[in-house]
Amino acid sequence: IICMKKMNALKISIFSLLFTALLPATLKAQDDDHAKLKADAENAKAEFIKSDELMQGLFDNAAGYVIFPNVGKGAIGVGGAAGNGILYENGQAVGRAKMKQVTVGFQFGGQAYREVIFFEDQAAIDRFKTSNFELSAQASAVAVTKGASANVKYRDGVLIFTQEKGGLMYEASVGGQHFDFEKFQ
Repeated sequence: IICMKKMNALKISIFSLLFTALLPATLKAQDDDHAKLKADAENAKAEFIKSDELMQGLFDNAAGYVIFPNVGKGAIGVGGAAGNGILYENGQAVGRAKMKQVTVGFQFGGQAYREVIFFEDQAAIDRFKTSNFELSAQASAVAVTKGASANVKYRDGVLIFTQEKGGLMYEASVGGQHFDFEKFQ
């Protein structure tokens, strides 16, 4: 019995030592991942503004926005898209968002793009944060070109822009996107 207790104590000690040694490395990897995603989001914001200078006003005046700097989309009849982003409130990064989309219908190809969703008010941001936020099948995005943001209007508290990064795809809807949100610790 004494030998078993020593073995269990040894196992606990080894586990504690490994946990203590590996935890900082795991947290650093998460921090590096968050830092890279934030940097990508800031670069995407700059690219949106570079393509349409009027978007600066949207970034400045929106209650909040979420930027997905790298969204991948592909389809052959049935399609899917996914990307990670950063949610900003009052210009400050407050958490990480994940976007997933499944589509069915006439579609073919693959593409990479950026997406930004502007929130008109705090109520729209709060809906997004519930992680039950979805864009309806009728949701559409404005493709960013010079002057594209001049006469846009919020719909149900959101305004969506996309910017193609590469690829070719016959289909360009954002409807059916589902989002999950995780606040930064």
